[in-house]
Amino acid sequence: MDGNGRWAKKRHLPRAAGHKRGVDAVRSTVRAARDLGLEALTLYAFSSENWKRPEEEVSDLMGLLRHFIKKEIDEFIANNVRLIVIGNYQALESDIVAMIDDLIARTAHNDGTTLAIALNYGSQDEMIRATRALAAKAVAGEIAPGDITEADFAAHLDTASLPPLDLLIRTSGEQRLSNFLLWQTAYTELYFTDVLWPDFGAAELKAAIDSFAGRERRFGGR
Repeated sequence: MDGNGRWAKKRHLPRAAGHKRGVDAVRSTVRAARDLGLEALTLYAFSSENWKRPEEEVSDLMGLLRHFIKKEIDEFIANNVRLIVIGNYQALESDIVAMIDDLIARTAHNDGTTLAIALNYGSQDEMIRATRALAAKAVAGEIAPGDITEADFAAHLDTASLPPLDLLIRTSGEQRLSNFLLWQTAYTELYFTDVLWPDFGAAELKAAIDSFAGRERRFGGR
């Protein structure tokens, strides 16, 4: 979800205003995903590298996260949305962790669209954690190293409960993966748009899905 800062800069506003508008885009996009019947939607909200940003900006982002959870929880429940979080969100401030745990628990039995939010997430870190978990099982004699399969590795990733990733959308003209779902995107269709994230919504999501629907997926078979 790129472009919050540039959206604000174009309007001579502080970056915080762009992030706030970006939260509005999250809301409209999640609603659109539900209306379109998407099985799952994953949003890259805060990367493990975002801690390098100015302390004030990080604080603003955490404040927006608190506000988003408090404001949206009733809508998630009412609209049968299930929330999961990928990444090491337990490293966030304790009140945020408690709010997230509560929201995950309260939506756990919802069987509509799954919203996965990536918080303090980095794909390389995710793969290292999965490797360590498998290595520990091998040392304990629970699994033979030579028997480890792609499915075993995938089962130890944060996304184990999500369906295979079909489409990755990147906004604001950026054309790189930025340490996001590197394993999961092996045969994912990529869609790039110049639209800045704060301007993204139902129409833009539908356009991306229409583009995806017109592609022929071969998965390396031919």
